[in-house]
Amino acid sequence: MANLTDLYRIDHFNDTFALGHYARVLDALDKRSGQTVAFKVMRAEHIANGDEPRWEFRAFANEAELLMKLANSPHLVRLYDCGYLESPSEAPSSGEAVSYGQDVLGFTRDAVTYAERGWRPYLSLENLPRGQNMFYLMRPDKQGMRLRLPTEEGLGLALQFGETLRTAHKLGIVYLDHKLEHVYWDGSHLRIIDFNSSRQLEGRAKENEQLYRMDIHNLCVGILYSLFTGLSPQKATLRPQPGTLTDVLSRYQDITTLDFGVEPTLSPALQELLQRGAAMQIETADEFVAGLHQVATNHGWDFPGHYTNPASRDARTQMRAGLTRLRRGEEYIREARDMFREAAIVDSVSDDLEAELRRLVKALNEMLNNRVIP
Repeated sequence: MANLTDLYRIDHFNDTFALGHYARVLDALDKRSGQTVAFKVMRAEHIANGDEPRWEFRAFANEAELLMKLANSPHLVRLYDCGYLESPSEAPSSGEAVSYGQDVLGFTRDAVTYAERGWRPYLSLENLPRGQNMFYLMRPDKQGMRLRLPTEEGLGLALQFGETLRTAHKLGIVYLDHKLEHVYWDGSHLRIIDFNSSRQLEGRAKENEQLYRMDIHNLCVGILYSLFTGLSPQKATLRPQPGTLTDVLSRYQDITTLDFGVEPTLSPALQELLQRGAAMQIETADEFVAGLHQVATNHGWDFPGHYTNPASRDARTQMRAGLTRLRRGEEYIREARDMFREAAIVDSVSDDLEAELRRLVKALNEMLNNRVIP
């Protein structure tokens, strides 16, 4: 047993752009390792003193178990520590705490004990940059704005997600909770968070086929459609998706067709693949990945057993180089804007110079608001 302050320095909330149902997430410093982490703690309203742990409570052990089973995947957030804390504060800063490290069995075993005491579970996770969260990047706060990921990057993200599902399904795990808020992307590498609503399936594979199809359906509808169109699957502007257990299972169940009218130039082969996923016609993650290989071949990618047009291969090489420069250029534009903004607030700067600096900041904001890459 320790005091929370011996283990962590809790800083600011980092989840304000997309609040979750189960938990709040704060930046924190792990004092034992010196590492900055994402400190995920159950919301206080889910405390049920003296009762059996509620689903929201048990979801923390569920997530910890699944993250450890999938720890070898390069695309999942890393689990560093799990435990329980006494403080009922939404932003805990003190009080008793017990840390299990990566002893998930012990963490799960003692759930009832700490639930009866009215303590809350927490997870200490890899802290991923907000600037790589796809929901945050696609600017849902800007009315009338619609951004989409370039197809080249979207295919890369989809392939990595498909491979992740393929690995998970072989272990009998379904992710299910597909939404942009859970996807981080830096232009080449995918990271996925939030396994609290995911499932470890029991029974024979035949009995679980429907859930595997649903997992692929939810990926196509809940993430890929939005990435390639900039719209929510409900054909509206992007907004946070509800996150209760019931919501996860029913969120997209009525969506069996996708409207690509807003993006008529999107690859017809890609549209067809996503439509099949939405219609629950893709049986396995293997089939989904194979379909992505075929689509990506049309865009100049190379895969064994597929013919790639040499001209398309060369054009893709140039496009990838261009996208790399475009990302680098956007970073420089942001840096320049921030420099102008800081200069404009220097004490005693002349009115004329301040006006010019603010004009430049406004112009660069408009440029960034209409950027090619979210």
